[in-house]
Amino acid sequence: MAAVCILDEFEVHKNEKFLKIAEELKPELHETVIRPEKLLQFKRHLKVERKPDMHETVVREEAYEELAKKQFKKDDQIVLDFGNHQVGYVTMKLSAAGSHQDAPAYIYLKFAERPEELEADPAQYDGWISKGWLQEEYIHVDTLPAEVKLPRRYAFRYMELKVIDVSMKFSLVVDDVSVRAVSAVREEDVPPLEIGDPLLEKIDRVAIHTLQNCMQDVFEDGPKRDRRLWLGDLRLQARANYQTFKNYDLVKRCLYLFGGMTFNEGKVSACLFTEPQLDPDDTYLFDYALLYSSALLDYYEETYDEEALKDLYPVAIRQIEIGLGYLTEDGVIPDHSNEFWCFADWGEGLNTQAASLAILIYSLRYCINLAKHMKDAECVQRMSVWEEKLKKSAVDHYWDEEQQLFVSGEERQVSWATQIWMILARVFPKEKNRELILHTIDVNPRIQMVTPYMYHHYIDALIRSGEKERAIDEIKKYWGEMVHDGADTFWEVYNPYNKYESPYGSLMVNSFCHAWSCTPTYFLRKFYTGGREEE
Repeated sequence: MAAVCILDEFEVHKNEKFLKIAEELKPELHETVIRPEKLLQFKRHLKVERKPDMHETVVREEAYEELAKKQFKKDDQIVLDFGNHQVGYVTMKLSAAGSHQDAPAYIYLKFAERPEELEADPAQYDGWISKGWLQEEYIHVDTLPAEVKLPRRYAFRYMELKVIDVSMKFSLVVDDVSVRAVSAVREEDVPPLEIGDPLLEKIDRVAIHTLQNCMQDVFEDGPKRDRRLWLGDLRLQARANYQTFKNYDLVKRCLYLFGGMTFNEGKVSACLFTEPQLDPDDTYLFDYALLYSSALLDYYEETYDEEALKDLYPVAIRQIEIGLGYLTEDGVIPDHSNEFWCFADWGEGLNTQAASLAILIYSLRYCINLAKHMKDAECVQRMSVWEEKLKKSAVDHYWDEEQQLFVSGEERQVSWATQIWMILARVFPKEKNRELILHTIDVNPRIQMVTPYMYHHYIDALIRSGEKERAIDEIKKYWGEMVHDGADTFWEVYNPYNKYESPYGSLMVNSFCHAWSCTPTYFLRKFYTGGREEE
């Protein structure tokens, strides 16, 4: 089971002014009615552990227009392919053929983002996340013809329909199926990236589609599973949004939601629920909270929204102060696995002690820049002292001169995450950072990166180290490989060494449209076309 951090006792302090501002910024969702592109018949009984090949598993394709001509009896099934990933509400128009309907039509529906989910058997699910997230429905239709509007919102490309049973006297006819797709933005409003590289242009479009489908009432982490506003995802989504949709109000809404519901110590929650009412989750992530300062500075420097900066500046500063409060007298973060959770990545066995300190140093830089914009000279001076002190502490405690790498924890673990965050923290000057990232690539630490979230920071570290062309190559290798594997939206977890890894115990609950994976569009549009390096 993966790590979690659930607070036993907490109080929520709501700032009604902030929540009112957030409510006024709630978007009106765009709606688009979309129908399937084709019908598919799949081979069955493939093991989900292996990667299916679409050419191997699809045995027949038909035009969608053939659907209404078919008559379905007991155990008949069909898969509808909508051609691309959709988020929305499904309507079916059903009728009967043959004798008068003398029993309910009993139907099974299964929604899948990827073909692998169609091949998986939900009855065999044994992961630690609730199987309530599995997108399947059992429906009785008492009277035909009928228009069946499913009340739940689904995230899917494929919809499987199976007739569990009808009587011997009649057959089920599926006259029409559609999805009312919803999003706060429209993909067609973003001009295509034209750089003469087909793979990068494809990666950009898939990244934008991923972002669009995660932009709902808030920036959701995944429209299939969790459907929540996570702070770490928000920060990356917002950066991608600034280069594409430029929906500043949705970012502002989310920043105010986090600022408007804090724990009694002033901590911001790792994520928020928006239904049935606004509530912070009882989860605190050390790194996510610290990165609030980064998200706020990014927003301010895009919009110069003075009111938002003035309102939310104390929230950002408080997260840094809380982070500094965890330091020992030696200026390090305790190996805190039993106290709270620093996420960093899903890597198996990853020790995040050193990365925690690096993320604190990184966040201090954003805090200092916020203080400069606020003309808070005392904060600038105080946080600058901390920044230099903690950079020295990072080298003193975690730099291994023999290995020329940073280590973490009592076992002095070497991981990708530790090196990357130390580079982003600018513990060393740029040229030494460049040497470190190139050495890390040569060594290839055993504790790998397994999420697009960590790969985002790897790309960021390469650019920061002056390795922009290598960064582009890595985008092609990582996100490009997902494209080659058939991704029409980018995934929550993608380990090139174990492509169908799951931190939850089963691939069936992995999110195949996930917020933190959308950032290639940010890098390509900000740095590749503009030729800039990170500020």
